[in-house]
Amino acid sequence: MVSVSVPGALGLAQAGALRGAFALPGPARRRIVGRPVEIDGKRLDPDMQLLLRLMALTGPPAESLAISRGRVKIETSSRAGGGRQPVGAVTDRTIDGPHGPLTLRFYTPRGISGPSPALVFLHGGGWIYGSTDSHDALCRVLSEQAQVRVVAVDYRLAPEHPFPSAPEECWAAWEWVTSHATALGIDVDRIAVGGDSAGGNLSAVVAQEAVRRGVRGPAFQLLIYPVTDFSRTYPSEETYRQGFFLTHEFMQLARDSYFVGDEDPTDPRLSPLHGDVEGVAPAYLVTAGFDPLLDEGAAYADKLRSAGVPVEYVCEEGLIHGFANLCAVGTAAPKAIARMATALQRGLS
Repeated sequence: MVSVSVPGALGLAQAGALRGAFALPGPARRRIVGRPVEIDGKRLDPDMQLLLRLMALTGPPAESLAISRGRVKIETSSRAGGGRQPVGAVTDRTIDGPHGPLTLRFYTPRGISGPSPALVFLHGGGWIYGSTDSHDALCRVLSEQAQVRVVAVDYRLAPEHPFPSAPEECWAAWEWVTSHATALGIDVDRIAVGGDSAGGNLSAVVAQEAVRRGVRGPAFQLLIYPVTDFSRTYPSEETYRQGFFLTHEFMQLARDSYFVGDEDPTDPRLSPLHGDVEGVAPAYLVTAGFDPLLDEGAAYADKLRSAGVPVEYVCEEGLIHGFANLCAVGTAAPKAIARMATALQRGLS
């Protein structure tokens, strides 16, 4: 995984530039972003429009770079948008995983005592980018606002470790946390699984795997614009294929890196939309209105609902893919994140 200390100065510079741009008076911001963007009756939030304009000035996108350089860019951008939410304590611990040592990061909110609910968090990044560092801000915010302990999993990335390495490591982390819950100060009956994008995919896979194995599964799922189906192309993938952060090229690189080549795209460990969801945990599933993954996220919510699984589906219509990493950018994304934290707290109450 990429260390946050390498590009730290650049991250601070980007964060300063973001704060400066969002502090500009309304007329100045409107001159920067231009005319409002409307598609299918939805208007792109001005915060997102300004952010996209600023991102276009920071150089080539991660998916156009060598993967090692793209990882640095993703880490830097995530820190710039995340801020630094105070939290009670943050500690790392290494456990034995199926492919070698596996790092878990533990977040404890301020003021918590005794056995508490928890979230096992699986980060996004297309299975090729991301780490506990890139999603540190989001984990801090969820921990504090939902008053839950968060255990973030630093699973191995493709292409060095393609499928099924990620789901195997995430399942191993889930088993370890549930079997050590008492020692960790966690109420074993109130553990959620959740993540964004690729992490939402892996969270859905963990929830299904628990039912398939007949073992203790999550009490709740927090699915943030999850990847749910590799078997087909959805209309939203074409509508939002360029210009809204998650591009067609990014998605293709992720698939080409994660797949070895002969996998069945309907394998539920790849495409949870094709799995058996009967009996999985209740879910809060959130999508973004300007996101290629919009339709498959909505399709998974429909599948859960059809199987009798309690699901609260929310489309944050003005936002883009990746908004969960924008804890300190504008007002729209932080409000959406706060709604996720409220749903998580409610789901584990």
